[in-house]
Amino acid sequence: MRAAKKYIINPHYRFLINAHLGKYDKMSDEEYLKKCFKACMGEDLHLDNPKTFNEKLQWLKLYDRKPEYTMMVDKYKVREYIKEKLGEEYLIPLLGVWDKAEDIDFDKLPNQFVLKCNHNSGLGMYICKDKSKLTQKEIKVIRKNLTKGLQQDYYLTGREWPYKNVPRKIIAEKYMEDETGQLRDYKFYCFNGEPKIIMINSDREIGKTKADYFDMHFNWIDLKWGYEHALVKPSKPINFKKMKELAVVLSKNIPELRVDFYEVNNKIYFGELTFFDGSGFDKIEPKEWDKKIGDWIKLPQKTR
Repeated sequence: MRAAKKYIINPHYRFLINAHLGKYDKMSDEEYLKKCFKACMGEDLHLDNPKTFNEKLQWLKLYDRKPEYTMMVDKYKVREYIKEKLGEEYLIPLLGVWDKAEDIDFDKLPNQFVLKCNHNSGLGMYICKDKSKLTQKEIKVIRKNLTKGLQQDYYLTGREWPYKNVPRKIIAEKYMEDETGQLRDYKFYCFNGEPKIIMINSDREIGKTKADYFDMHFNWIDLKWGYEHALVKPSKPINFKKMKELAVVLSKNIPELRVDFYEVNNKIYFGELTFFDGSGFDKIEPKEWDKKIGDWIKLPQKTR
């Protein structure tokens, strides 16, 4: 009789599966991050003397805790912050905000819209391109998924503490797309108010997202960070210079911040602010770039 096959689960996925099952919920942030880093990166986390980008993000999670960061990751409250810092013209129009999925009146929404939770990344999101085709059964599924999104404790899996106390809501925004028929992300990696790299996402269909990196002179960088490169390198956004200027404003006096924009009909729209890209668990290739980007982060005094 043939012996049963043994399947070996990658330590990274095993750890994440256990994390999603809640097995580490009561573990301290420091212990959890050390175990997660080892599982994901295959290396020990050196919090006493972090060198790489990914190591320094873990340090910042633990020791750079300013109350305003919670507002900055809140996809609803950050709108007032952007209005004050940059101006209301950079905001994607808001169509509604609710505490519960059951409260959404789909009849009052336009034919195209985006629904998402304000405290997480992806779970529950629904992009509607044609409401006239929605059935009541599909609407029921959308509500169910949004409820799951509201219930998600986004802080726990990466210990990204700014998300811990975000008052959870559902928001609806105007559906946007650029000339490509999708919505390219222009993500600026900033260090104490100085943008250094821009990542451009393209081919955003599920499972097909691509990423290309450029310096501030828009020279392409042979760098992979969680995604493959696009087959055709994305072109320079028309408002590249203005985006850089806005990124400087939003990232001033912050050790590391990713500032995201969109460009639609030659107009800039704010996307989101991200403190911990990939939660600090995405491998950067070639590896020396992990150290090079880490050198750009000047760690502040501990706030806790």
